[in-house]
Amino acid sequence: MTQSGDNDRPPVRQANKRGAARLAAVQALYQMDVAGSGVFEITAEYEAFRLGKEVDGALYREADAQWFRAILAGVVENQKTVDPIIRQALTEDWPLSRLDSTLRAILRAGVYELMKREDVPVAVIVSEYVDIAKAFYEEDEPKLVNAVLDRVSRRVRGEGRGKDAS
Repeated sequence: MTQSGDNDRPPVRQANKRGAARLAAVQALYQMDVAGSGVFEITAEYEAFRLGKEVDGALYREADAQWFRAILAGVVENQKTVDPIIRQALTEDWPLSRLDSTLRAILRAGVYELMKREDVPVAVIVSEYVDIAKAFYEEDEPKLVNAVLDRVSRRVRGEGRGKDAS
């Protein structure tokens, strides 16, 4: 069953769907952190009511639901490994607890992908999460995301390819 008008829209490229999935995963991780919600509850909520849907007059972009689930579940399952890697990549005067929930969510998702999604180039991962940071922040946070993910990529993949976040 197709909705009327579906054929009028150009097909969404897979890369765009993955980018939307990354953004949704960051938002879901934030919601889990702030509200204390569980991964199954959040996954069900996003798939039923947010991904590709209109919420409060705003249209969520169509997202790769499988990619969304993989990032969300992967961060939760690997958080005891992910968080220490982030801590090591931060300077000593920036403990993980000092970062706000949105920034923690961005870094956790990015580090998870660098660790576990070796099929995705480092430059793509870093660029996507720097762009997500730019959607939430105007100051130095995108540069911090770039620096942390670049350091992590060197450590876990032996390569770095950050994006100019200016």
